[in-house]
Formats: sequence, structure tokens, C-alpha cells
Amino acid sequence: MSSTASPAAGANSRRWLALGLIAAAQFMVIMDTSIIGVALPEIQRDLGFAPQDLSWVFNAYVVAFGGLLLLGGRLSDLLGARRIFAIGWLVLGVGSLVAGLADGVAVEIAGRAVQGAGSALIAPSALTLLFMNFGTNPKELTKALALYGAAAPAGGTAGVFLGGVLTEYLSWPWVFFINIPIAIVVLALTPGVMPAGTAQRGRIDLLGALTVTLGLAAVVFAVVRVPEVGWGSSSTLIAGGIGIALLVAFVALQAGSSTPLMRLGIFKAPNLAAANVAQLLLGAAWIPMFFFINLYLQQVLGLGAFASGAALLPMTVTIMLGMVAIAPRLTAAFGPKAMTVGGLVVLGIGLVWLSRIDADGSFAVDVLPATLVTAAGMALAFIPSLSTALGAAAPEEGGLAAGIVNTSYQVGSALGLAAMTVVAAAYGSDQLGDLAAMTDGFSAGFLGAAGIALAGAVITGIGWRSTHSATTPESVPAGR
Repeated sequence: MSSTASPAAGANSRRWLALGLIAAAQFMVIMDTSIIGVALPEIQRDLGFAPQDLSWVFNAYVVAFGGLLLLGGRLSDLLGARRIFAIGWLVLGVGSLVAGLADGVAVEIAGRAVQGAGSALIAPSALTLLFMNFGTNPKELTKALALYGAAAPAGGTAGVFLGGVLTEYLSWPWVFFINIPIAIVVLALTPGVMPAGTAQRGRIDLLGALTVTLGLAAVVFAVVRVPEVGWGSSSTLIAGGIGIALLVAFVALQAGSSTPLMRLGIFKAPNLAAANVAQLLLGAAWIPMFFFINLYLQQVLGLGAFASGAALLPMTVTIMLGMVAIAPRLTAAFGPKAMTVGGLVVLGIGLVWLSRIDADGSFAVDVLPATLVTAAGMALAFIPSLSTALGAAAPEEGGLAAGIVNTSYQVGSALGLAAMTVVAAAYGSDQLGDLAAMTDGFSAGFLGAAGIALAGAVITGIGWRSTHSATTPESVPAGR
């Protein structure tokens, strides 16, 4: 008797391998924002960065990523998600090579910007491919979204201590070079496991793309420089004003265009706007927490980079288990609105608890229990809000919906981190060596992030329609 697997079994295995590549994409996109932290001192020394310019090794990636996400989503719809996914990995690999081989400041920043552009193509196309693979089976879709969501905290944690290991035992360029073999493997596997999909007829709204990209980039540029120059500086006000003006112009252009980059009517879809607001404020609360807890562990408690990353593993495991095993069941029982609002409340409670850190504290008392609560809140809120934001749109606008929700989370992350960094500095987080003052600053940052999470719960609760009209994974149209 032949033991050859049936075509259906082969197709099913390809779908789950495709999910592995999609989760790898999410893992890499998030890891690239955190892996460079430990390497920055060596990058500064080797390439001659001035202290005030060093932050652009991080900011160049964030500006390009946040500014190009909507374009990446639209290109995914017009040219096909698989094609844009592959192009994104190619661009990410090229940017990683440039950043790793850089011999000067300008080349390093350019390489990081190219990495961000590649990630902006990967992120929305990956989500579109996820829905193409699993959208016809609600139970599988819920599981796939959970695994996709869990890849984000895993990437953030891995970046923290992997950057330390690579920098200590190899050299700083390897925090960039590590992307290249992964990109090669993904590019080799993508044609065989990803659905081809169908490209749509239509033109690319180049003026709209240029306007929204420059507008988002200008706003993110203004925000990420706030900790360095302040909210009231002329550069912040000018860049922010230009960015807002460009975004207003973009909305006007979209309203009058027959082939818009972002059809404004998409926000009429039930709860799409509310779910995106939840994602924006979730990012604005979560990323500052992750940033400050790393600083507290290393600068106050004295842990090394690897030990600090290892200390966050219980939080990461909690998020992953919560997203995969708990959040889907609770969402099915109570609905996405209740879970999103409840998750934001739990996140806020955990952040308030975390704000009680002490300069003479310990990981077991001051960090571990509070971070487990924040992890539970993140796990409960992330999946239902993400699935609602994606499932509310029509199938032909899946890439656009993915670009919007990614933009919401990334812009929220940048805004929240910049604002809470200013708050923390005002209370002493920048007074290196003064452990009490630094702890007070981090505590203020945690409280500010808690306020964002709780405000998100209120706003989401008011704006989200009843669970009967919400789009859940169980009600995603077939064929997504």
C-alpha cells in the first residue's frame, strides 16, 4: 500500500509552514526594533556617532516603517500579497547588509531606513497572507492569529538578549547580519508555501502615497526627537505641523480620488475604527513598559543584557500562552469588545503595580508579579482587537486593513514611548548614577503608561458597538 500523503494533507502542511514564515516575519519586524539597544555603544565608538545623533540608529527604522505601512498594505492589494511579502524580505536583507557593512554615520542610518522600508512591506502583506491561508476556518484563524500575535513579544524579548550575545561574542554588525540567512530561507520557501492570490486592477495613488508617507514620517520624526529636544522646540513644532498638514491634505486627496490609496469608507466597517484605536493605545502603553523595565533591570538592579532578557522570559511565556490558549476561548465566550476593554484594564492595573518599584528592590518582588499581570492584559486585548480590525474589511481590502492596523500600533508605540520618556526624564530617569531618582523616573513612566491603558479601555468601551455586531474571527467572511 502506498504511503504517499494525500494532496489535502500536503496542502494543509503547506499552510502551517506558511504560518511559520508569517510568524517569523512578525518576530523579525519586532526584533529589529529591540536588538540594537545593547550594540549602540560599540556602534557609536566604531562609526563616530555624536551622542545626539546615536538615537537615529533606532529612529531611522521607526520613521521608515511607520511612514510606509499604508503604502505597503495598498501595494499588497494591488500587486499581490505574496509578491510584496517576498520583495519586503529582499529589501530587509539588503538593508541589513548595508547596516552591517556601514563604515560611517550616513550609511548606517540609510541601512536602517531601508530595513524599515522592508518591514513596512512585510508586515501588512504577512497579515493578508494569514487571512488567505486560514480565513475560511474560524477555529484555525483564531489559532493562527494567536500564534502570529505571540511572535511579537517573543521577538522583542529575543532582541534584547540576542543583541547582547552577538555584540559580546561576535561584533555589533551581526545584530544586522543575522537577518540575512533568515531572509534567504524565507525567500526560498515562499513560492512553494504561500498562496499566489490575485492582483487587482488599478493604479497606485502616487501623490497620496507620497503625502501620507511624508506626513506620517514627519509626525514620527517630531515625536521620536521629543526626548532629545523637547515638545516646545522649534524643530518639534515645525516637523509636527508639517506632518499634520500633510495628513490633512492626504485625507482631502483621498476623499476626492476615484482610486484612493486608502478608501475612507473603509472606516464605516463595524468596529474597524474602534479596534484600531485600541491597537494604537495598546502600543502606546505596552512599548514604554517594555522600554523602562529593561532600563530598570540593567541600570538600577544591575543585570547584564543577557540576564535582563532572560528575566523577561516569564512575561513572554505568559503572553504566548495567553494568546494561544486562553484569549481565544475567552473571546469566544465573552466577545471581542469585553476582552479588549478588560485586557486594557488588566494592563493598566499591572502598570500601576509596576510603578511601585524600589531602588533597593529585587526582580522577584518588584518586577516578576507585576509583569505577569501586564502580560495577561496584553494577551487578552491584542488578539480580539487585531482580529476585529482585520476581519471588518472586505476581502479585497485586506492589505489596506492590515496596513492601517500596523500603522495604528506602530504610531501609538512611537507616540507613547516619546511621551513617557519625557515624563520619566522630568522625574529623574536621566540622572545616571542616582538610583533613587532613576527609579522615580521609571515609576512615573509606568504610571503614565497605566493612564494610557485605562484611557484606552474607556475610549474603546464607548466607541465599540455591541458584541453582536462586532467582527470576530468566527464571523470573518469566507475567502479572506
